[in-house]
Amino acid sequence: MACARQLLLTQGPNGVTLNAVAREIGVTHGNLIHHFGSAAQLQSALMGAMVRDLAKALETAVAHVRSDANAPRALVDIVFDAFDEGGAGQLAAWIALSNRYEHLEPVREAVGDLVAALDETVRSADGTPPQHIPSALLLLTLCAFGDAMIGGPLRAMLGRDAESARRIAAHLLPGLIDQIDINVNNY
Repeated sequence: MACARQLLLTQGPNGVTLNAVAREIGVTHGNLIHHFGSAAQLQSALMGAMVRDLAKALETAVAHVRSDANAPRALVDIVFDAFDEGGAGQLAAWIALSNRYEHLEPVREAVGDLVAALDETVRSADGTPPQHIPSALLLLTLCAFGDAMIGGPLRAMLGRDAESARRIAAHLLPGLIDQIDINVNNY
């Protein structure tokens, strides 16, 4: 799986073939067919492994949020790292472009746990959880996905450094959590 992941990250979805993986790990194409059955099954196994890794990254984010109410940068870094170095950006694009959204199902519980952890951490004085946490996480995730997919070229065009999107997200996240008017369901 590590080889298939590396091929996805370096060559994109079209690079994840049985022949390419076999060549990289020094086995025959037939050995991989015996193990996976087809390129589609190899790709499904890779998607499953990467989704599990994303869920683990979100679990780490939950632990940070629960242990430190003032951890927006840590949360931003965990999510951005998952989408960039962890390959979740490439994975999400691949799943979307191949219309295989069922592979995202294992992430649903981890996202729910992260929303619950943020709800617990930022409850109002009267104890009611804010209703806008999913909106803040949506923005954070879209920022991380966009940065993983096209952030490098965009930053270069705009004269921004590699950390700029993370700094912006870390700066905006507390304001989104604290200041979205929960009586207005626009978000």
